[in-house]
Amino acid sequence: MKDESCLPRGFRNSALFFLALFIAGPFGLLYARQSMEHFDQILIVRELAHEVAVAKIPLPWGKHGVHVNSQGEIDQTQAAKELREKGMSVKPGRPVEITGIKFRPGRIVFAINGGGKSGEHWYQHLEIGMGPMPVPVASSENPTTPSNGSYITLQLPKNDPHPTAEQVKTLLSEVLDFSRRAPTVLYSPSVPPQFKDAIQKHQVVIGMSKSAVLSAKGPPDRKIREDKPDGTEEEDWLYGQPPHVLFVIFNEDSVVRVHQY
Repeated sequence: MKDESCLPRGFRNSALFFLALFIAGPFGLLYARQSMEHFDQILIVRELAHEVAVAKIPLPWGKHGVHVNSQGEIDQTQAAKELREKGMSVKPGRPVEITGIKFRPGRIVFAINGGGKSGEHWYQHLEIGMGPMPVPVASSENPTTPSNGSYITLQLPKNDPHPTAEQVKTLLSEVLDFSRRAPTVLYSPSVPPQFKDAIQKHQVVIGMSKSAVLSAKGPPDRKIREDKPDGTEEEDWLYGQPPHVLFVIFNEDSVVRVHQY
C-alpha cells in the first residue's frame, strides 16, 4: 500500500480541496467560483485604484461617461451624445486618476477624478462583490461639492470575464494612456513657484499633490496604503530599490513627509 506521505504536499492539498468541493456538491463549486471572482476583483482594485493616466479623449460630465466594449472600442455615438448633452468635464491630454471601481455583472465601472456627479472620496466608490450583490467598502450620505470627473464603463469579454489589471489597461487604452505623464501642473497658475521648480529638478517637497509628484518623479515602483483612525488615508509611494529608497508619504492628496534612505 502506497504511503500518502510520499506524495508532494501541494498535490495532497489540492486533492483534499477538490474532494471537499465534491462532497459539498453544487454549493461548494458555487463558493469556489465566487471566491475566485472576489480574488480577481481584489487584484484589479489593488493595481488600478489611484492609478494615474492621461485622458486621450474628452470625457463628459454626468453619470454615464463613456462606454468601452469588450474589444476595447469606444462607443462613439454614446460618447458624442453625452458630450453634447452634458458637456466636457476632462480635456484630452489632462492627467486623471481612477478614484473608484465598481463591479457589475459583465462590466466594470471606473470613476475618474471622483466621478461625474459629486466630489466624493475614492473609498466611497470602491465595491467588492461576492455573489449577486456588491458590497461597498464605504458609502457617502452627504455628497456636496461638484467634481471635475467622469465615468468609464468597460464591458468584459464573455470568453474571459476575469481579466488581469494589465488586460484591463489594454482594453482602456483608447481612452486612457497609462504610460505617459503630462506635466501640466507646470503651466497651472495655481501651482506655487517652489513646486514648479522642484518638478523641473525632479524633486519632491512637502505639500505637493499626487499629480505634481507624478510630474516630478513619474509613477512609483510601489504603493502602500493605510487607513488612519481619524478616517483619513495615508499612502506611501516608494521609488528605487533597497538600500536606496525614496519614501513619499501622502495624507489624502498632499505630501506630508519625504524620507530618503
